Amino acid sequence: MQNLGRLRFALAAAALSGIAIVAGSSGALAVGADTSTVITPPTTQPQTNTGTKKPKKAAKKEKQSALEWINHFWAAHRMIVDRGEYEAGIKALHALGADDHPDVATYLGYASRKLGRYEEAKYWYDKALAADPNHTRTIAYYGMWHLEQGNRLKAEEELEKIGNICGGTSCREYKMLKAAIDGKLMY
Repeated sequence: MQNLGRLRFALAAAALSGIAIVAGSSGALAVGADTSTVITPPTTQPQTNTGTKKPKKAAKKEKQSALEWINHFWAAHRMIVDRGEYEAGIKALHALGADDHPDVATYLGYASRKLGRYEEAKYWYDKALAADPNHTRTIAYYGMWHLEQGNRLKAEEELEKIGNICGGTSCREYKMLKAAIDGKLMY
């Protein structure tokens, strides 16, 4: 019971300080700064469940693995977004072994775009959208890519897609791309 109280205190302290704590489907908790995106680790192998339960040790290892993957993702994200360490972030993302994951591919595209590697960025954005056509963060960054290519009309099309997916103009990705289109956001 005392541990439950400590956990509640830690969660409350994290919430008050603006730190995101995300519970994945595996039950693992992950800490990150971006509360608008829930990252779920890729599944490693398809489960062949023949009615038997997994041993507790295997389930615990799976949860720990998922938590490690999520935390490594957020570390790579911080390298790229917060510190501008694009090359190191790209290596860290590739090390996750999940280039087909839409969040990984999105930030591979973002880092590539920041390095001026526009064709490489397009490749990763397309890969992310192939995995999840409604991934609004990817669509927003792809819209910024279009702006950098001088294609404002295509960026506005991407903005409309985000609005349709979000059901309006209030989601973070819509506001982010709109500000970039309006020249109010350095991207």
